[in-house]
Amino acid sequence: MTHNSLPRPDTGSGQNRGPDALPDHGVVKPDHGVAETVIEARHLGVTFAADRQQTVALTGVDLAIREGEFVSLIGPSGCGKTTLLRLIADLEQATTGTLLVNGVAPEQARKQRAYGYVFQAPALYPWRNVERNVMLPLEVMGLPRAERQARAARVLDLVGLAAFRRRFPWQLSGGMQQRASIARALSFEPNLLLMDEPFGALDEITRDGLTLHLHQLWRRTGLTAMFVTHSVPEAVFLSTRIVVMSSHPGRIVAVIESTLPRERDLDVRETPEYLAVAHAVRAALREGHRDG
Repeated sequence: MTHNSLPRPDTGSGQNRGPDALPDHGVVKPDHGVAETVIEARHLGVTFAADRQQTVALTGVDLAIREGEFVSLIGPSGCGKTTLLRLIADLEQATTGTLLVNGVAPEQARKQRAYGYVFQAPALYPWRNVERNVMLPLEVMGLPRAERQARAARVLDLVGLAAFRRRFPWQLSGGMQQRASIARALSFEPNLLLMDEPFGALDEITRDGLTLHLHQLWRRTGLTAMFVTHSVPEAVFLSTRIVVMSSHPGRIVAVIESTLPRERDLDVRETPEYLAVAHAVRAALREGHRDG
């Protein structure tokens, strides 16, 4: 699979996208003519055993995610959204079925550093400034200092934190901390970004701003993204497809294609197209709850 390097800053002037916009860079657009499959799950299932009891966390999951897609997983608590994300990241192991990431097993994809992972909490080291937090995985990889600094500068510019690279996490707002976490996940230039409810603990205004930032970032980099959320508005705004899951046991009940244009701003949430997709997602969630 062709590796999607992150775009370098474009010194040309770009279109004004408003006060919440990211710095304007050259856009790296994925080729959607013949998109490769980045994630492929077939009959995937997970059963956890504890206290002599077995709990089926996931069952019969069939899902293919193509290069350049933004796919959200949505469903009630306990439906296996995070478990599925952790399977892809090789943080959990499947009990049944098969799972491929970039055409290889999750363990091999992890060793190849094929993905970046953004957790619910930023998990930044308080004694390291933003730049050194972002460079941490690059230090583990053994990259030269000059390369670490160049990559950190590039991704911090992408997420709009270049001016805050010397700040410490406790000097940043919650939204800025999460942007630093995203920058760290992007620092080793993965072609896949996995995000587990990264905005769940933030207030609505901050979430709106970060949602827009994330959409712009996805469009600029051409990354494939998989995003876990409980928020219907978040899933509908960000996604090319929304995977609706039901609990007891966790399974996919619907996969809803977005009809929204790929380039969006927050005003799209007032359009009939957006409301129709949101209605379809909510209907699938209700149907899954009745079946669960």
